[in-house]
Amino acid sequence: MGNLVVTEQRGATRILRLNRPEARNSLSPELIGELGAALDDAVKDDAVRAVILTGTGDRAFCAGMDLRAFAEGRTARIAGGPDPMAAFGKFIRDSIPKPIIGAAQATAVAGGFELLMACDLIVASSAAQFGIPEAKRGLFAAGGGVFLSKRIPLALALELGMTGDVISAQRALELGLINKVVAPDQVIAEALALADRIAENGPLGVQATKELMRLAVASTLAEAEARQRVLQPRVFASEDAKEGSLAFVEKRKPIWKGR
Repeated sequence: MGNLVVTEQRGATRILRLNRPEARNSLSPELIGELGAALDDAVKDDAVRAVILTGTGDRAFCAGMDLRAFAEGRTARIAGGPDPMAAFGKFIRDSIPKPIIGAAQATAVAGGFELLMACDLIVASSAAQFGIPEAKRGLFAAGGGVFLSKRIPLALALELGMTGDVISAQRALELGLINKVVAPDQVIAEALALADRIAENGPLGVQATKELMRLAVASTLAEAEARQRVLQPRVFASEDAKEGSLAFVEKRKPIWKGR
């Protein structure tokens, strides 16, 4: 793996940092490939209970697609790694089971905003701005931005998509797109605190909660209920479920095993 995604372990939390500050962390095929591989590693590591996704520098969390690479038709992939666009699509389609916290230390637009919206929870810098300006380049927000109307009122989604205008972090908070706005130098600390609170809970229960809540939004209620009927006996009969009840009775912190 290269150095376009820098990883760091903080307790039970894996931090993934987009590392192309000279290009405002724009999404080259190589960076997307490394991000996909880093996410796969985090999913496979039982010591990781939560993932934080952030960027390097104060210019941008991510400026979206690398337009130079797009214009050149580059489709590179990292050696031995996943197809970069497939890896990006895997994240956007929410097939990552572990909780992911977006830490927008700076502005996120276009594919960068879509990448952020794929996260489960978002902490943002008060100086950050957000938007999907693809129409200004003769494109459209194909990484999930065109489905923004599932999260905010249609008129507002259409305004953002068709004008390409950006909004402030405070406005994004008011619309319910992000969870918290903090000072620029507090973004990572706040995201870590949020990850720690999640990591205190049973990992099987957290992952089932994520899957079912997202499924309830993306599909029919009947489909979500059918999936719950599959997950409930698995989680409720797990070692973690028994440990959680026993720890409550014994007035101590549970020791989770993820099984």
